[in-house]
Amino acid sequence: MYVKKEIIDIVNKAEAEVRAEFEKVEEICLVNTEKVLKAFQGNQLSDVHFGETTGYGYNDIGRETIEKIYAQIFGTEDSLVRGQFISASHALNVTLFGLLRPNDIMISVSGKPYDTLDEVIGITENASSLKAFGVKYEQIDLVDNDFDYKKIGERLSIKNVKLVEIQRSRGYSLRKSITLDKIEKVIKTIRKVNDDVIIMIDNCYGEFTNKIEPSQVGADILVGSLIKNLGGGIAPNGAYVVGKKELIELVAERLTLPGEGREVGPTLGMNKRILQGLFFAPSVVASSLKTAILTSKVMENLGYGTEPKWNEERTDIVQTIQFGDKEKLIKYCQGIQMGSPVDSFAIPIPDDMPGYTDKVIMAAGAFTQGSSIELSCDAPIREPYLAFQQGGLTYEYGKLGVMKAVEFMME
Repeated sequence: MYVKKEIIDIVNKAEAEVRAEFEKVEEICLVNTEKVLKAFQGNQLSDVHFGETTGYGYNDIGRETIEKIYAQIFGTEDSLVRGQFISASHALNVTLFGLLRPNDIMISVSGKPYDTLDEVIGITENASSLKAFGVKYEQIDLVDNDFDYKKIGERLSIKNVKLVEIQRSRGYSLRKSITLDKIEKVIKTIRKVNDDVIIMIDNCYGEFTNKIEPSQVGADILVGSLIKNLGGGIAPNGAYVVGKKELIELVAERLTLPGEGREVGPTLGMNKRILQGLFFAPSVVASSLKTAILTSKVMENLGYGTEPKWNEERTDIVQTIQFGDKEKLIKYCQGIQMGSPVDSFAIPIPDDMPGYTDKVIMAAGAFTQGSSIELSCDAPIREPYLAFQQGGLTYEYGKLGVMKAVEFMME
């Protein structure tokens, strides 16, 4: 057997208890699958769009069609989908530098953003940060895992803020990820007092986890990665930005150069993989959600704290497990690595990583380096010793990975 019968019984019992939650996920998957299919058909996707361009990348009809498809799926005026983005953090960096100018003010209303933006913003000093270019940063923390609507309304009524940033997923923080109903409520709160401020969403890990996206509840611009949800485990790198046309143009001119903007950027044979990844994405995200739900129930049954709980509403693919014990945390992550298809023989250990202040353990035996839609588990080594698990290209592989992790942790 792949794992001991005792572990199989533990996991199968939990699986039987979460069937109703799986049905909810399958309903969301069908809605998003139809959305993708309609976008492909409505934009007359053809074999000709799978071609590649090199050099400057002029007149790449595949790239242009991909961006029309993304805009349709998100219900936005325009989009920028490029392999030249090396990560979501890079896309966020380009977006912020594209939209902000010296003396502008940006506010994060969901607390401190993800660690990799600390030096981008200037929370941690860096000579190339927004702060170094004269952009001012303010922060309004969440209160009991919800926005501080009163403080946000009061601050935004003073119309000297250029951009509001909202991070949908929790990152490495202890807070919960933010649901779409709360995002919609805070956008309405902002718009009551300020029509001009740009509302930007870091949408990482959240795509296709619900039937709609933040762009459909009033957000101006969204940013996300292609090696997370929308790449479906097939896109080898890249990121997307979707939103209002004039904002996308500014971001494009920061990614490339003023005067050329979105008209350049060779696709180097990536078009088919981006499109095929998007085609599979609703199903892959559903598999990730099922894996997360199963993990939550298994670990809860074993006495560990989990968030979200197995039967709570989800807004991203991230599942946290609170071990309260450094060694158990490390062993669980190592077990996930053992259950991976690639580098299953490797043993991850905590180490220093660029952009992080604590040592971090990262388990991910993935076909694409750093892919968070493939089953992975990572954690900063700090109390209360939370593991952040995400992904699962198929539910069956996810289930087997969780079995292996639980077995190794319990040995």
